[in-house]
Amino acid sequence: QVQLVESGGGLVQAGGSLRLSCAASGRIRSIKALGWYRQAPGKQRDLVATITNSGTSNYAASMKERFAISRNDARDMVFLHMDSLRSEDTAVYFCYALDWSNINYWGQGTQVTVSS
Repeated sequence: QVQLVESGGGLVQAGGSLRLSCAASGRIRSIKALGWYRQAPGKQRDLVATITNSGTSNYAASMKERFAISRNDARDMVFLHMDSLRSEDTAVYFCYALDWSNINYWGQGTQVTVSS
């Protein structure tokens, strides 16, 4: 089992920046990728970005220019730095882990609200 705990969400003005953090615990060595998804009210959960153990990152096309995903060397934390935030970035952001058995794990989510 893998447990994920997000932090860093909050209220920010449009054009501002925010950094989300996610701490993974449990079977860390079973993880092959970490990432972030988001879900706006009334919408489906969508990919934001992922990063593999080798450091390869993947972004949703609309976020690649403003968001940056990173992880620590121990591969038990993943970060999402968000710049130039817009009102449409308002959502609950979920930390995500994928293990070598292709089992998905999710955090409880952290709210990001961008005021215009």
